Amino acid sequence: MQRQMEETQTKLAEQTVEASSGGGAVKTVVSCDGLIKSIQIDPQAINPEEPQLLEDLILTAANNALSQAKEIYTAEMGKVTSGISLPGLM
Repeated sequence: MQRQMEETQTKLAEQTVEASSGGGAVKTVVSCDGLIKSIQIDPQAINPEEPQLLEDLILTAANNALSQAKEIYTAEMGKVTSGISLPGLM
């Protein structure tokens, strides 16, 4: 089971999900092991007079991508562990 878990974790580290906010103004790519791989910001979304708006868009996109990644991680690891909850896993 440990070997399967390691293989699955390696596979999940390579798998990514993407989420966006602000109609695509901010896009975030996250690996399914929970690491943010990239954030893309449309230059038109950068308004020096409203930095809070851009901050909110980044947080929304990142949190949505991380949530999707966590769902995939949990589902894939659940297949390996047969639903057994193991402490320390995402």
